[in-house]
Amino acid sequence: MKRFSRKTMSLIGILTASTIPLFAAAHDQVPIKILTDQDVIDQHYLPDFSYAGYKHGMEDIPVLKGKVIDVTKYGVTADDEIDDSIAMLKALKEAHNSKSPVVVQLPKGKIIISEILKIQRSDIVLRGAGSGADGTNLHFPRPLEMIDKTDSLDELRRYLKKYDKRHRPKDKNIDVLFSEYSWSGGFIWIQKEGTRAASYLESEDPEIIAIAQALRGKVGTQTVTVDTAQKLNVGDVLELQWFNRQGEGGALIKEMYGDTDLKVGSHHWTFKTRPLVRQKTEILAVSGNTVTISDPLLHNISEDLPAQFSSWDHITNVGIEDLHLSFPNSPYFGHHMERGYNGIYLTSVFNGWVRDVSVHNGDTGILTYNSANVTISNIETTGDRRAHYSVHAGNVHNMLVQNLTVNNPAIHSLSLNTQSTKCVFKNAIVNEAAVLDQHAGANHQNLFDNVTVHIAAKRDKNGPYYPIWDGSGAGYWQPGHGRFSTTWNLKVNVLSGADRIETVELRGTAEGPNARVVGVHGNRDFKINYVPAPYMERTNSQMNDVPSLYDYQLGKRLQP
Repeated sequence: MKRFSRKTMSLIGILTASTIPLFAAAHDQVPIKILTDQDVIDQHYLPDFSYAGYKHGMEDIPVLKGKVIDVTKYGVTADDEIDDSIAMLKALKEAHNSKSPVVVQLPKGKIIISEILKIQRSDIVLRGAGSGADGTNLHFPRPLEMIDKTDSLDELRRYLKKYDKRHRPKDKNIDVLFSEYSWSGGFIWIQKEGTRAASYLESEDPEIIAIAQALRGKVGTQTVTVDTAQKLNVGDVLELQWFNRQGEGGALIKEMYGDTDLKVGSHHWTFKTRPLVRQKTEILAVSGNTVTISDPLLHNISEDLPAQFSSWDHITNVGIEDLHLSFPNSPYFGHHMERGYNGIYLTSVFNGWVRDVSVHNGDTGILTYNSANVTISNIETTGDRRAHYSVHAGNVHNMLVQNLTVNNPAIHSLSLNTQSTKCVFKNAIVNEAAVLDQHAGANHQNLFDNVTVHIAAKRDKNGPYYPIWDGSGAGYWQPGHGRFSTTWNLKVNVLSGADRIETVELRGTAEGPNARVVGVHGNRDFKINYVPAPYMERTNSQMNDVPSLYDYQLGKRLQP
Protein backbone atom coordinates (compact mmCIF):
# COMPACT_ATOMS: atom_id res chain seq x y z
CA MET A 1 0.00 0.00 0.00
CA LYS A 2 1.34 3.46 -0.93
CA ARG A 3 2.22 5.62 2.07
CA PHE A 4 0.50 8.94 1.31
CA SER A 5 0.22 11.72 3.85
CA ARG A 6 -3.21 13.09 4.78
CA LYS A 7 -2.28 16.32 2.99
CA THR A 8 -1.46 14.44 -0.21
CA MET A 9 -4.70 12.47 -0.13
CA SER A 10 -6.75 15.64 0.23
CA LEU A 11 -4.91 17.30 -2.65
CA ILE A 12 -5.41 14.27 -4.88
CA GLY A 13 -9.11 14.35 -4.09
CA ILE A 14 -9.33 18.05 -4.96
CA LEU A 15 -7.44 17.57 -8.22
CA THR A 16 -9.58 14.61 -9.24
CA ALA A 17 -12.85 16.33 -8.43
CA SER A 18 -11.86 19.48 -10.30
CA THR A 19 -10.78 17.72 -13.47
CA ILE A 20 -13.51 15.13 -14.02
CA PRO A 21 -16.08 17.43 -15.68
CA LEU A 22 -13.46 19.15 -17.78
CA PHE A 23 -12.52 16.02 -19.70
CA ALA A 24 -16.00 15.92 -21.20
CA ALA A 25 -15.25 19.18 -23.03
CA ALA A 26 -12.00 17.98 -24.57
CA HIS A 27 -13.49 17.81 -28.06
CA ASP A 28 -14.19 21.55 -27.93
CA GLN A 29 -10.51 22.47 -27.65
CA VAL A 30 -8.51 23.79 -30.59
CA PRO A 31 -6.12 21.09 -31.85
CA ILE A 32 -2.59 21.26 -30.49
CA LYS A 33 -0.57 22.59 -33.40
CA ILE A 34 2.73 20.96 -32.50
CA LEU A 35 0.95 17.59 -32.74
CA THR A 36 -1.43 18.22 -35.65
CA ASP A 37 -0.29 21.10 -37.89
CA GLN A 38 2.27 19.76 -40.35
CA ASP A 39 3.88 23.16 -40.92
CA VAL A 40 4.41 23.60 -37.18
CA ILE A 41 5.61 20.01 -36.82
CA ASP A 42 8.17 20.56 -39.59
CA GLN A 43 9.43 23.82 -38.05
CA HIS A 44 9.42 22.79 -34.38
CA TYR A 45 10.90 19.35 -33.81
CA LEU A 46 9.36 17.47 -30.89
CA PRO A 47 11.25 14.38 -29.73
CA ASP A 48 9.44 11.11 -29.13
CA PHE A 49 9.74 10.74 -25.37
CA SER A 50 7.76 7.50 -25.20
CA TYR A 51 10.85 5.27 -25.23
CA ALA A 52 11.63 6.21 -21.62
CA GLY A 53 11.25 3.54 -18.96
CA TYR A 54 11.59 -0.20 -18.58
CA LYS A 55 11.77 -1.98 -21.95
CA HIS A 56 11.00 1.34 -23.70
CA GLY A 57 7.46 1.25 -22.32
CA MET A 58 6.70 -1.88 -24.36
CA GLU A 59 6.30 -4.16 -21.34
CA ASP A 60 5.00 -3.81 -17.81
CA ILE A 61 7.47 -4.05 -14.96
CA PRO A 62 7.63 -7.77 -14.17
CA VAL A 63 6.97 -9.49 -10.88
CA LEU A 64 10.31 -11.23 -10.73
CA LYS A 65 10.09 -14.90 -9.83
CA GLY A 66 12.99 -17.01 -8.74
CA LYS A 67 14.80 -18.19 -5.66
CA VAL A 68 13.49 -16.39 -2.56
CA ILE A 69 16.04 -15.33 0.04
CA ASP A 70 14.03 -14.83 3.23
CA VAL A 71 16.19 -12.50 5.32
CA THR A 72 14.58 -13.67 8.56
CA LYS A 73 16.32 -17.02 8.06
CA TYR A 74 19.65 -15.17 8.24
CA GLY A 75 18.82 -13.48 11.53
CA VAL A 76 16.87 -10.35 10.57
CA THR A 77 14.20 -9.65 13.18
CA ALA A 78 11.88 -6.69 12.76
CA ASP A 79 10.66 -4.42 15.56
CA ASP A 80 13.23 -5.51 18.14
CA GLU A 81 15.27 -2.25 18.04
CA ILE A 82 18.43 -4.29 17.38
CA ASP A 83 20.68 -3.48 14.42
CA ASP A 84 20.23 -6.14 11.71
CA SER A 85 23.03 -5.05 9.37
CA ILE A 86 25.17 -8.17 9.67
CA ALA A 87 22.23 -10.49 9.02
CA MET A 88 21.15 -8.41 6.01
CA LEU A 89 24.66 -8.55 4.53
CA LYS A 90 24.67 -12.36 4.93
CA ALA A 91 21.38 -12.62 3.05
CA LEU A 92 22.66 -10.33 0.27
CA LYS A 93 25.84 -12.39 -0.04
CA GLU A 94 23.75 -15.53 -0.50
CA ALA A 95 21.69 -13.73 -3.14
CA HIS A 96 24.80 -12.74 -5.06
CA ASN A 97 26.14 -16.30 -4.94
CA SER A 98 22.93 -17.69 -6.43
CA LYS A 99 23.03 -18.62 -10.13
CA SER A 100 19.31 -18.04 -10.75
CA PRO A 101 17.08 -14.95 -10.55
CA VAL A 102 16.61 -14.11 -6.89
CA VAL A 103 14.20 -12.15 -4.68
CA VAL A 104 15.55 -10.86 -1.38
CA GLN A 105 12.38 -10.76 0.74
CA LEU A 106 12.11 -8.52 3.81
CA PRO A 107 9.42 -8.86 6.51
CA LYS A 108 7.06 -6.15 7.64
CA GLY A 109 8.11 -3.99 10.54
CA LYS A 110 11.08 -1.78 11.42
CA ILE A 111 14.53 -3.07 10.48
CA ILE A 112 17.56 -1.08 11.64
CA ILE A 113 20.48 -0.93 9.20
CA SER A 114 23.88 0.77 9.59
CA GLU A 115 25.68 -0.73 6.58
CA ILE A 116 25.42 -0.13 2.84
CA LEU A 117 23.22 -2.71 1.11
CA LYS A 118 25.01 -3.29 -2.21
CA ILE A 119 23.48 -4.90 -5.29
CA GLN A 120 26.03 -5.80 -7.97
CA ARG A 121 24.39 -8.46 -10.15
CA SER A 122 21.56 -8.84 -12.67
CA ASP A 123 18.19 -10.53 -12.04
CA ILE A 124 17.74 -9.50 -8.44
CA VAL A 125 14.91 -7.76 -6.60
CA LEU A 126 14.99 -6.31 -3.08
CA ARG A 127 11.36 -6.57 -1.97
CA GLY A 128 9.62 -5.51 1.21
CA ALA A 129 6.11 -5.98 2.52
CA GLY A 130 4.92 -2.53 1.41
CA SER A 131 5.72 1.16 1.83
CA GLY A 132 2.77 1.88 4.11
CA ALA A 133 2.38 1.94 7.86
CA ASP A 134 2.10 -1.85 8.07
CA GLY A 135 4.85 -2.51 5.55
CA THR A 136 8.65 -2.70 5.73
CA ASN A 137 10.50 0.21 7.30
CA LEU A 138 14.26 0.17 6.70
CA HIS A 139 15.58 2.66 9.24
CA PHE A 140 19.09 4.08 8.86
CA PRO A 141 20.13 5.83 12.09
CA ARG A 142 23.59 7.00 10.95
CA PRO A 143 24.66 8.82 7.74
CA LEU A 144 26.97 7.47 5.04
CA GLU A 145 29.58 9.91 6.28
CA MET A 146 29.93 7.70 9.36
CA ILE A 147 29.61 4.20 7.90
CA ASP A 148 30.90 4.23 4.30
CA LYS A 149 34.00 2.02 4.18
CA THR A 150 34.14 1.63 0.39
CA ASP A 151 36.56 3.26 -2.03
CA SER A 152 33.88 3.85 -4.68
CA LEU A 153 33.79 7.61 -4.13
CA ASP A 154 37.54 8.13 -3.75
CA GLU A 155 37.85 9.67 -7.22
CA LEU A 156 35.13 12.17 -6.33
CA ARG A 157 36.90 12.98 -3.07
CA ARG A 158 40.16 13.62 -4.95
CA TYR A 159 38.27 15.79 -7.45
CA LEU A 160 36.67 17.91 -4.73
CA LYS A 161 40.04 18.46 -3.09
CA LYS A 162 41.97 19.12 -6.32
CA TYR A 163 39.53 21.77 -7.53
CA ASP A 164 38.86 23.15 -4.05
CA LYS A 165 35.08 22.67 -4.25
CA ARG A 166 34.01 24.30 -1.02
CA HIS A 167 30.97 25.58 0.82
CA ARG A 168 31.72 29.12 2.03
CA PRO A 169 28.69 30.99 3.42
CA LYS A 170 30.36 33.94 5.14
CA ASP A 171 27.33 34.70 7.30
CA LYS A 172 27.67 31.26 8.92
CA ASN A 173 31.48 31.22 9.28
CA ILE A 174 31.75 27.94 7.32
CA ASP A 175 34.54 26.98 4.92
CA VAL A 176 34.59 23.24 4.18
CA LEU A 177 34.90 20.93 1.18
CA PHE A 178 31.66 19.86 -0.46
CA SER A 179 30.34 16.55 0.81
CA GLU A 180 30.80 13.66 -1.62
CA TYR A 181 27.39 12.44 -0.42
CA SER A 182 25.65 15.59 -1.59
CA TRP A 183 25.04 13.94 -4.98
CA SER A 184 26.51 10.42 -4.64
CA GLY A 185 26.06 7.23 -2.66
CA GLY A 186 23.09 5.61 -0.99
CA PHE A 187 22.17 2.99 1.60
CA ILE A 188 20.70 0.81 -1.13
CA TRP A 189 23.62 1.01 -3.58
CA ILE A 190 23.16 -0.55 -7.03
CA GLN A 191 26.33 -0.66 -9.11
CA LYS A 192 28.09 -3.33 -11.12
CA GLU A 193 31.53 -3.89 -9.66
CA GLY A 194 34.25 -2.08 -11.56
CA THR A 195 31.94 0.47 -13.20
CA ARG A 196 32.02 4.22 -12.77
CA ALA A 197 28.91 6.26 -11.99
CA ALA A 198 30.26 9.53 -13.41
CA SER A 199 33.48 11.05 -14.74
CA TYR A 200 35.46 13.40 -12.52
CA LEU A 201 39.24 13.28 -12.95
CA GLU A 202 40.35 12.98 -16.57
CA SER A 203 43.51 11.18 -15.44
CA GLU A 204 41.33 8.33 -14.15
CA ASP A 205 39.17 7.89 -17.26
CA PRO A 206 39.15 4.23 -18.35
CA GLU A 207 39.95 3.27 -21.91
CA ILE A 208 36.92 3.46 -24.20
CA ILE A 209 36.49 0.26 -26.20
CA ALA A 210 35.03 1.23 -29.59
CA ILE A 211 33.11 -1.54 -31.37
CA ALA A 212 32.20 0.26 -34.62
CA GLN A 213 32.33 3.74 -36.12
CA ALA A 214 28.93 5.25 -36.94
CA LEU A 215 28.97 7.04 -40.30
CA ARG A 216 25.40 8.10 -41.05
CA GLY A 217 22.09 8.43 -39.24
CA LYS A 218 19.19 10.86 -39.00
CA VAL A 219 17.96 12.29 -35.72
CA GLY A 220 14.68 10.68 -34.65
CA THR A 221 15.22 7.50 -36.72
CA GLN A 222 16.55 4.13 -35.59
CA THR A 223 18.93 3.10 -38.36
CA VAL A 224 22.67 3.74 -38.38
CA THR A 225 25.25 3.03 -41.08
CA VAL A 226 28.56 1.81 -39.63
CA ASP A 227 32.02 1.23 -41.10
CA THR A 228 31.81 -2.45 -40.21
CA ALA A 229 29.18 -4.50 -38.36
CA GLN A 230 31.50 -7.45 -37.83
CA LYS A 231 31.49 -7.07 -34.04
CA LEU A 232 27.85 -6.01 -33.67
CA ASN A 233 25.26 -8.61 -32.68
CA VAL A 234 21.52 -8.52 -32.14
CA GLY A 235 20.86 -8.11 -28.43
CA ASP A 236 24.06 -6.21 -27.68
CA VAL A 237 23.53 -3.25 -25.35
CA LEU A 238 26.07 -0.58 -26.21
CA GLU A 239 26.71 3.12 -25.76
CA LEU A 240 26.44 5.33 -28.83
CA GLN A 241 28.83 8.21 -28.26
CA TRP A 242 29.22 11.65 -29.85
CA PHE A 243 32.44 13.60 -29.17
CA ASN A 244 33.22 17.28 -29.63
CA ARG A 245 36.81 17.46 -30.82
CA GLN A 246 36.31 20.67 -32.79
CA GLY A 247 36.49 23.17 -29.96
CA GLU A 248 34.15 25.97 -28.98
CA GLY A 249 32.59 26.20 -32.45
CA GLY A 250 32.21 22.45 -32.94
CA ALA A 251 29.37 20.99 -35.01
CA LEU A 252 28.11 18.98 -32.04
CA ILE A 253 27.64 22.13 -29.95
CA LYS A 254 25.55 23.64 -32.74
CA GLU A 255 23.61 20.36 -32.99
CA MET A 256 22.88 20.49 -29.25
CA TYR A 257 22.18 24.22 -28.83
CA GLY A 258 21.41 25.56 -32.31
CA ASP A 259 22.13 29.17 -33.26
CA THR A 260 21.95 30.45 -29.70
CA ASP A 261 23.38 33.63 -28.23
CA LEU A 262 23.62 31.95 -24.83
CA LYS A 263 27.09 31.35 -23.48
CA VAL A 264 28.06 27.70 -23.80
CA GLY A 265 30.33 26.58 -20.96
CA SER A 266 33.89 25.34 -21.48
CA HIS A 267 33.21 21.73 -20.42
CA HIS A 268 31.52 21.28 -23.80
CA TRP A 269 34.91 21.42 -25.55
CA THR A 270 37.57 20.93 -22.86
CA PHE A 271 37.47 17.12 -22.61
CA LYS A 272 38.10 15.92 -26.16
CA THR A 273 38.53 12.26 -25.17
CA ARG A 274 35.19 12.10 -23.33
CA PRO A 275 31.82 11.67 -25.04
CA LEU A 276 29.74 14.81 -24.76
CA VAL A 277 26.55 12.87 -25.57
CA ARG A 278 25.86 9.24 -24.63
CA GLN A 279 22.92 7.14 -25.80
CA LYS A 280 22.66 3.67 -24.31
CA THR A 281 20.78 1.44 -26.73
CA GLU A 282 20.22 -2.15 -27.82
CA ILE A 283 20.98 -3.60 -31.25
CA LEU A 284 17.72 -4.89 -32.77
CA ALA A 285 18.91 -5.86 -36.26
CA VAL A 286 22.05 -5.97 -38.40
CA SER A 287 21.90 -6.05 -42.20
CA GLY A 288 25.22 -5.55 -43.95
CA ASN A 289 26.55 -2.30 -42.51
CA THR A 290 23.11 -1.04 -41.50
CA VAL A 291 22.20 -1.35 -37.83
CA THR A 292 18.76 -0.88 -36.24
CA ILE A 293 18.77 0.32 -32.63
CA SER A 294 16.04 0.16 -30.01
CA ASP A 295 15.30 3.89 -29.69
CA PRO A 296 15.51 6.99 -31.92
CA LEU A 297 18.82 8.75 -32.46
CA LEU A 298 19.40 11.75 -30.22
CA HIS A 299 21.39 13.49 -32.96
CA ASN A 300 22.34 13.31 -36.59
CA ILE A 301 25.41 11.29 -37.56
CA SER A 302 27.50 12.50 -40.49
CA GLU A 303 31.03 13.37 -41.53
CA ASP A 304 30.74 16.54 -39.42
CA LEU A 305 28.97 14.69 -36.59
CA PRO A 306 30.72 11.34 -36.25
CA ALA A 307 29.77 8.88 -33.52
CA GLN A 308 30.79 5.42 -32.37
CA PHE A 309 29.34 2.35 -30.73
CA SER A 310 31.33 1.46 -27.62
CA SER A 311 31.05 -1.24 -25.00
CA TRP A 312 29.06 -0.50 -21.85
CA ASP A 313 29.27 -2.62 -18.72
CA HIS A 314 25.95 -2.92 -16.91
CA ILE A 315 23.45 -5.13 -15.08
CA THR A 316 19.80 -5.81 -15.98
CA ASN A 317 16.48 -6.68 -14.35
CA VAL A 318 17.29 -5.08 -11.01
CA GLY A 319 14.34 -3.96 -8.92
CA ILE A 320 13.68 -2.24 -5.58
CA GLU A 321 10.07 -2.39 -4.43
CA ASP A 322 7.57 -2.15 -1.58
CA LEU A 323 9.75 -0.39 0.98
CA HIS A 324 9.70 2.58 3.33
CA LEU A 325 13.12 4.09 4.01
CA SER A 326 13.47 6.34 7.02
CA PHE A 327 16.20 8.54 8.51
CA PRO A 328 16.42 10.51 11.76
CA ASN A 329 15.44 14.16 11.84
CA SER A 330 19.04 15.32 11.99
CA PRO A 331 20.27 18.93 11.66
CA TYR A 332 20.62 20.47 8.20
CA PHE A 333 23.99 22.14 7.66
CA GLY A 334 23.54 23.54 4.17
CA HIS A 335 23.61 22.93 0.42
CA HIS A 336 26.45 20.55 -0.59
CA MET A 337 27.08 19.75 3.06
CA GLU A 338 24.69 16.80 3.23
CA ARG A 339 26.04 13.99 5.40
CA GLY A 340 24.65 11.13 3.37
CA TYR A 341 21.12 10.24 4.41
CA ASN A 342 20.52 9.02 0.86
CA GLY A 343 18.01 6.28 0.10
CA ILE A 344 18.73 4.60 -3.26
CA TYR A 345 21.81 5.07 -5.45
CA LEU A 346 21.08 3.40 -8.79
CA THR A 347 23.89 3.17 -11.34
CA SER A 348 24.95 0.94 -14.28
CA VAL A 349 21.43 -0.49 -14.80
CA PHE A 350 19.71 -1.22 -18.11
CA ASN A 351 16.04 -2.20 -17.83
CA GLY A 352 15.41 -1.88 -14.12
CA TRP A 353 12.90 -0.34 -11.73
CA VAL A 354 12.12 1.22 -8.38
CA ARG A 355 8.45 1.12 -7.43
CA ASP A 356 6.19 1.67 -4.43
CA VAL A 357 8.86 3.22 -2.23
CA SER A 358 8.60 6.07 0.26
CA VAL A 359 11.52 7.95 1.81
CA HIS A 360 11.31 10.00 5.01
CA ASN A 361 13.88 12.62 6.08
CA GLY A 362 16.33 11.72 3.33
CA ASP A 363 19.00 14.07 2.02
CA THR A 364 18.01 12.51 -1.29
CA GLY A 365 15.37 9.90 -2.02
CA ILE A 366 16.77 8.39 -5.23
CA LEU A 367 19.95 9.22 -7.14
CA THR A 368 20.47 7.76 -10.63
CA TYR A 369 23.58 7.67 -12.82
CA ASN A 370 25.02 5.80 -15.79
CA SER A 371 21.79 3.93 -16.49
CA ALA A 372 19.05 3.64 -19.10
CA ASN A 373 15.50 2.33 -19.51
CA VAL A 374 14.64 2.50 -15.81
CA THR A 375 11.14 3.13 -14.47
CA ILE A 376 10.78 4.81 -11.08
CA SER A 377 7.12 4.63 -10.12
CA ASN A 378 4.84 5.44 -7.17
CA ILE A 379 7.37 7.24 -4.98
CA GLU A 380 6.77 9.63 -2.11
CA THR A 381 9.36 11.71 -0.27
CA THR A 382 8.43 13.25 3.08
CA GLY A 383 10.00 15.05 6.02
CA ASP A 384 10.47 18.51 7.49
CA ARG A 385 14.24 18.85 7.11
CA ARG A 386 15.61 20.27 3.89
CA ALA A 387 16.69 17.77 1.24
CA HIS A 388 18.96 18.10 -1.77
CA TYR A 389 16.95 16.02 -4.26
CA SER A 390 13.75 14.03 -4.18
CA VAL A 391 14.51 12.02 -7.33
CA HIS A 392 17.56 12.90 -9.43
CA ALA A 393 18.26 11.93 -13.06
CA GLY A 394 21.88 12.53 -14.08
CA ASN A 395 24.02 10.88 -16.75
CA VAL A 396 21.04 8.67 -17.61
CA HIS A 397 19.03 7.99 -20.77
CA ASN A 398 15.34 7.09 -21.11
CA MET A 399 14.61 7.38 -17.38
CA LEU A 400 10.87 7.46 -16.57
CA VAL A 401 9.87 8.87 -13.18
CA GLN A 402 6.09 8.61 -12.80
CA ASN A 403 3.64 9.21 -9.95
CA LEU A 404 6.17 10.93 -7.71
CA THR A 405 4.79 12.93 -4.78
CA VAL A 406 7.16 15.41 -3.13
CA ASN A 407 6.01 16.32 0.36
CA ASN A 408 9.36 17.57 1.69
CA PRO A 409 11.30 20.77 0.98
CA ALA A 410 14.00 19.85 -1.55
CA ILE A 411 16.43 22.23 -3.20
CA HIS A 412 15.87 20.37 -6.49
CA SER A 413 12.49 18.66 -6.26
CA LEU A 414 12.40 17.36 -9.86
CA SER A 415 15.95 17.28 -11.21
CA LEU A 416 17.24 16.74 -14.76
CA ASN A 417 20.96 16.81 -14.24
CA THR A 418 24.24 16.50 -16.12
CA GLN A 419 24.06 14.53 -19.40
CA SER A 420 20.49 13.36 -18.86
CA THR A 421 18.70 12.70 -22.16
CA LYS A 422 15.16 11.65 -23.07
CA CYS A 423 14.19 11.48 -19.38
CA VAL A 424 10.60 12.05 -18.26
CA PHE A 425 9.00 13.25 -15.02
CA LYS A 426 5.35 12.28 -15.49
CA ASN A 427 2.33 12.79 -13.21
CA ALA A 428 4.43 14.29 -10.43
CA ILE A 429 2.87 16.34 -7.61
CA VAL A 430 5.17 18.76 -5.80
CA ASN A 431 3.71 20.20 -2.62
CA GLU A 432 6.83 21.78 -1.13
CA ALA A 433 9.44 24.14 -2.66
CA ALA A 434 8.48 23.29 -6.24
CA VAL A 435 11.33 23.45 -8.76
CA LEU A 436 11.63 22.10 -12.30
CA ASP A 437 15.40 21.75 -12.10
CA GLN A 438 17.24 21.98 -15.42
CA HIS A 439 20.72 21.62 -14.05
CA ALA A 440 22.96 22.30 -17.06
CA GLY A 441 25.66 19.79 -17.99
CA ALA A 442 24.63 19.01 -21.59
CA ASN A 443 21.21 17.71 -20.51
CA HIS A 444 18.72 17.97 -23.37
CA GLN A 445 15.58 16.46 -24.90
CA ASN A 446 13.98 15.87 -21.50
CA LEU A 447 10.31 16.18 -20.54
CA PHE A 448 8.29 17.50 -17.58
CA ASP A 449 4.91 15.89 -18.32
CA ASN A 450 1.59 16.50 -16.57
CA VAL A 451 3.28 17.89 -13.46
CA THR A 452 1.30 19.63 -10.71
CA VAL A 453 3.02 22.14 -8.43
CA HIS A 454 1.76 24.06 -5.41
CA ILE A 455 3.52 27.38 -4.90
CA ALA A 456 3.61 30.49 -2.77
CA ALA A 457 4.14 33.36 -5.19
CA LYS A 458 6.92 35.84 -4.51
CA ARG A 459 6.62 39.54 -5.24
CA ASP A 460 8.79 42.32 -6.58
CA LYS A 461 8.14 45.74 -8.12
CA ASN A 462 6.65 44.06 -11.20
CA GLY A 463 4.12 42.05 -9.21
CA PRO A 464 3.79 38.37 -8.24
CA TYR A 465 6.17 35.84 -9.73
CA TYR A 466 7.65 32.41 -9.12
CA PRO A 467 10.97 30.96 -10.42
CA ILE A 468 9.60 27.58 -11.49
CA TRP A 469 12.31 26.63 -14.02
CA ASP A 470 15.03 27.03 -11.46
CA GLY A 471 18.26 25.14 -11.06
CA SER A 472 21.90 25.90 -11.02
CA GLY A 473 24.81 23.96 -12.38
CA ALA A 474 28.30 25.38 -12.75
CA GLY A 475 28.99 28.03 -15.36
CA TYR A 476 31.31 25.70 -17.26
CA TRP A 477 28.27 23.50 -18.01
CA GLN A 478 25.72 26.20 -18.94
CA PRO A 479 23.17 26.69 -20.56
CA GLY A 480 20.52 25.10 -18.38
CA HIS A 481 19.57 22.67 -21.15
CA GLY A 482 19.98 21.97 -24.85
CA ARG A 483 17.41 22.03 -27.61
CA PHE A 484 13.96 20.44 -27.45
CA SER A 485 13.58 20.10 -23.69
CA THR A 486 9.82 20.21 -23.08
CA THR A 487 7.32 21.21 -20.41
CA TRP A 488 3.86 19.76 -21.13
CA ASN A 489 0.64 20.38 -19.20
CA LEU A 490 2.15 22.09 -16.15
CA LYS A 491 -0.57 22.73 -13.56
CA VAL A 492 0.29 25.53 -11.13
CA ASN A 493 -1.76 25.97 -7.96
CA VAL A 494 -0.95 29.30 -6.30
CA LEU A 495 -1.53 28.90 -2.57
CA SER A 496 -0.64 32.47 -1.58
CA GLY A 497 1.16 35.61 -2.68
CA ALA A 498 -1.13 36.64 -5.55
CA ASP A 499 -4.70 37.90 -5.57
CA ARG A 500 -7.24 36.06 -7.67
CA ILE A 501 -7.30 38.84 -10.29
CA GLU A 502 -3.51 39.14 -10.61
CA THR A 503 -1.36 37.56 -13.31
CA VAL A 504 1.60 35.57 -11.96
CA GLU A 505 4.84 35.56 -13.91
CA LEU A 506 6.46 32.12 -14.11
CA ARG A 507 10.17 32.67 -14.54
CA GLY A 508 13.08 30.63 -15.68
CA THR A 509 16.53 31.00 -14.14
CA ALA A 510 18.03 27.89 -15.77
CA GLU A 511 16.74 27.86 -19.32
CA GLY A 512 18.11 26.89 -22.69
CA PRO A 513 17.38 27.25 -26.40
CA ASN A 514 14.49 25.84 -28.43
CA ALA A 515 12.43 24.70 -25.46
CA ARG A 516 8.80 23.66 -25.90
CA VAL A 517 6.35 24.93 -23.28
CA VAL A 518 2.81 23.72 -23.93
CA GLY A 519 -0.23 23.94 -21.67
CA VAL A 520 0.86 25.92 -18.60
CA HIS A 521 -2.25 26.69 -16.56
CA GLY A 522 -3.65 26.74 -13.04
CA ASN A 523 -5.75 28.75 -10.60
CA ARG A 524 -4.40 32.12 -11.74
CA ASP A 525 -3.58 33.68 -15.08
CA PHE A 526 0.08 33.23 -15.92
CA LYS A 527 2.63 34.82 -18.17
CA ILE A 528 5.91 33.09 -18.95
CA ASN A 529 9.35 34.64 -18.80
CA TYR A 530 11.68 32.08 -20.39
CA VAL A 531 14.96 32.96 -22.16
CA PRO A 532 15.44 32.39 -25.06
CA ALA A 533 11.75 32.46 -25.94
CA PRO A 534 10.48 28.88 -26.30
CA TYR A 535 7.85 27.49 -28.63
CA MET A 536 4.67 28.12 -26.62
CA GLU A 537 1.10 26.97 -27.03
CA ARG A 538 -2.03 26.69 -24.89
CA THR A 539 -0.87 29.00 -22.07
CA ASN A 540 -3.71 29.38 -19.55
CA SER A 541 -5.58 26.52 -21.17
CA GLN A 542 -6.08 23.08 -19.65
CA MET A 543 -4.77 20.12 -21.63
CA ASN A 544 -7.80 17.87 -21.35
CA ASP A 545 -7.35 16.36 -24.81
CA VAL A 546 -3.69 15.37 -24.37
CA PRO A 547 -2.89 15.56 -20.63
CA SER A 548 0.26 13.44 -20.98
CA LEU A 549 2.59 13.79 -23.96
CA TYR A 550 4.35 10.55 -22.97
CA ASP A 551 1.07 8.61 -22.97
CA TYR A 552 0.00 10.21 -26.25
CA GLN A 553 3.26 9.32 -27.99
CA LEU A 554 3.36 5.81 -26.52
CA GLY A 555 -0.21 5.19 -27.64
CA LYS A 556 0.61 6.27 -31.19
CA ARG A 557 3.71 4.07 -31.26
CA LEU A 558 1.92 0.98 -29.95
CA GLN A 559 -1.21 1.24 -32.06
CA PRO A 560 -1.46 -1.41 -34.81
